[in-house]
Amino acid sequence: MQLLSNMPLQLFVFFAMLLGLFIGSFLNVVIVRLPLILFRSWEQEALEFLAARAPDKLRSLPADRPDAPPAATYNIAFPASHCPHCHHAIRYYDNIPVLSFFWLRGRCRDCQASIHWRYPTVELLSALLSGWIAFHFGWTPQAIAALFLTWVLLAQTFIDLEHQLLMDNLTLPTLWLGLLLSLAPVFANPAECILGAAAGYLLFWGLYWIFRGITGKEAMGYGDFKLLALLGAWLGWKALPAIVLLASLAGSIVGLCMIVFFGRNKNEPFPFGPYLAIAGWVTLNWNDRLVAWWLHLMS
Repeated sequence: MQLLSNMPLQLFVFFAMLLGLFIGSFLNVVIVRLPLILFRSWEQEALEFLAARAPDKLRSLPADRPDAPPAATYNIAFPASHCPHCHHAIRYYDNIPVLSFFWLRGRCRDCQASIHWRYPTVELLSALLSGWIAFHFGWTPQAIAALFLTWVLLAQTFIDLEHQLLMDNLTLPTLWLGLLLSLAPVFANPAECILGAAAGYLLFWGLYWIFRGITGKEAMGYGDFKLLALLGAWLGWKALPAIVLLASLAGSIVGLCMIVFFGRNKNEPFPFGPYLAIAGWVTLNWNDRLVAWWLHLMS
């Protein structure tokens, strides 16, 4: 540990970026597979319910449905990485973060199908954000914790963009970890973090029910409540106003641009999780300045 604490900052940044590349490759697996695991779990539960309560309806379903849960094991580790089009296993030299994408010119070696742009994007973002965290915090407990939070927020962002889901099995353990880290404390003390988790959830929960009562529509999902609670558990209640303000501004600007310039239907569901994640990450890095700015505005 003493040797690591004496590591030059430039070397720490380099290793953080290198680690971020490979973590980004793993995050791509998480982004693709976690929602599929959830969908298949839902379907299996539905089939079990039908088998117990309505076997006649179960027998009426076609046996060869393409969306039926496969018999083979499917989780984060198995099966090995493969092309989603031709299902060939990806060779180790075709699985080098970022570089393999350009080496293969964005196409599968076996079937020539296009490789999704998300793969190099997540890997590159993971490397750059990890490098910044290392540079910003230096070799400290805050840097190690912030790296983990960065990777979780990155995964949640891309899952929400694609599926409009925020995964509880990422959000809830990370929330509890934030509360445990407050015992050190790492970013804020236990009282601030406990209040931040509760206030974060209840704030959006209250807004959700007020908006639904007035309009009959749902302005956000329960995953957003939990994600704001997570950020409150890590950064404390004082960070919440800045997070909500930044996320709302970013979401409003992007949403308006999508409607005006790209013809997006204003009634189409709009994922808010990515903007919460971005606002949370910005606040993670500049919490003191944002809190001081917010208190100045309120004074």
